[in-house]
Amino acid sequence: MLYFSDEDIDQLIREDLPYLDLTSTLLEIGEQPGRLRYITRQPTTICATEEARRILEKLGLAVTISLPTGTQADAGTCILEARGPAAAVHAAWRVTGNLLEHASGVATRTRTMVDKVHAVNPQLVVVTTRKSIPFARKLTIKGILAGGAFPHRLGLSESVLVFDEHLRFIGGRSEFLKKVSALKTQLGEKLIAAEAHDVESALELARGGVDLVQLDKLSLADTRQVAETVHTECPGVKVSIAGGVNLDNCADYAATGVDMIVTSALYFGKPADIKAEIEAL
Repeated sequence: MLYFSDEDIDQLIREDLPYLDLTSTLLEIGEQPGRLRYITRQPTTICATEEARRILEKLGLAVTISLPTGTQADAGTCILEARGPAAAVHAAWRVTGNLLEHASGVATRTRTMVDKVHAVNPQLVVVTTRKSIPFARKLTIKGILAGGAFPHRLGLSESVLVFDEHLRFIGGRSEFLKKVSALKTQLGEKLIAAEAHDVESALELARGGVDLVQLDKLSLADTRQVAETVHTECPGVKVSIAGGVNLDNCADYAATGVDMIVTSALYFGKPADIKAEIEAL
């Protein structure tokens, strides 16, 4: 479970309802009973119904249907329904709909990629980068978890990933490799990952003792070569591929023998197609 605080939920409401709903107030429809339903227009991996439900209830609606995050919903499925005063229905309408569509869009893309790569290699792990939409990391992480993937790095504090940009300050790759053994002792249970942009540097890093070699934008042929060589010569070292992996080529990269696919592509794309139905009761 990914925790959203009351402050998170209230902030979503305040963004759209800073004072009052001027339209509903002007039309004097606030106390009339109504119903709000969200229905999928296409097969969708549902996400964020729990947070949407909290918004609905905070605004005074009674939730009568709520499918859990991770549900694989067919087209035409009612995933969330609530009843109550028309003022609350209209106040909740866009906030909850926007939340459901964006989170479920991420979840659906993720489920599609995970299914594609698992059809090739059921052991391969799909993970996502820190390149999420600003101010939306928590929601997008919930989406990728709902779709069957995991976060690669949630922030700089939790893991070690060495880039060429780091090596420029310590004398290059050879100087870094001299430090690997001491760094492992210092880190305890944490692993050391390092990025490589070509076959030669990838193999040098693997043979030098890093725990994970992250390939950046390597071709399919080069990725396969690195994976096969590293798994043969350095069986304790894992290989990931990052940069340019998307829904169109993920199955091809899964077939190269890498242990992990690292991607940002799942964060960006069309929201899920979920329609809102509002009716007076």
